[in-house]
Amino acid sequence: MAAAAPPPPPTPAPSAPTGLPDSDSTPVGHPLFTRIRLATPLDIPHIHKLIHQMAIFEKLTHLFTATESSLASTLFKSPPFQSFTIFLLEVSAHPFEKDSNLHSQSFTPIERIFNLDHTLIDPEAETFKSGINCDVVVAGFVLFFPNFSTFLGKPGFYVEDLFVRECYRRKGLGKLLLSAVASQAVKMEYGRVEWVVLDWNVNAIKFYEEMGANVLPEWRICRLTGPALEAYRDAI
Repeated sequence: MAAAAPPPPPTPAPSAPTGLPDSDSTPVGHPLFTRIRLATPLDIPHIHKLIHQMAIFEKLTHLFTATESSLASTLFKSPPFQSFTIFLLEVSAHPFEKDSNLHSQSFTPIERIFNLDHTLIDPEAETFKSGINCDVVVAGFVLFFPNFSTFLGKPGFYVEDLFVRECYRRKGLGKLLLSAVASQAVKMEYGRVEWVVLDWNVNAIKFYEEMGANVLPEWRICRLTGPALEAYRDAI
């Protein structure tokens, strides 16, 4: 009797519809190698410059008072994903060298290849150079931290800032950063990811809606800061 044919392999589960290139994409044309990794205290100078550029873009420089010292005194005081966490977006014209120091038990760097139609010129490449004697450049970041939904009875992530430098926009890199946060939330069985968007930034609103996010017009931000907050120092 002939041996029974082996059963067909299981159908793989569909991946999230991010529209992003696969990590093993074959470089063609003008490849841009990208990597998302956990930021470290050594990245604070770059993070500070990115936040300042974001304040300029959002027309909010009058509110920008952060310094490298104030960031250093607050960030990186807890394990990743338990408090303030930053994913740093790095890009290079060449494949990244393997660096075991970037791997941790909590997160493995994400690498993708974007095939561009033309060579990308970065006028600030030297300013945002990551490391020594390499062409790796910091292109953006996302800062997020845990919050909690009493209705869901689950924690989630709140995205405080997501920013991609101007010459790297409209190439899918912002989607890559936000997808990394959403993917981490799913892995940790969190209930949702939330953030805010300026009402005049119609391009960002459209971008978020295309990613599947619900923009909630019925909610307003309430904030106590500066003297209004200080007034409560001895209120109780």
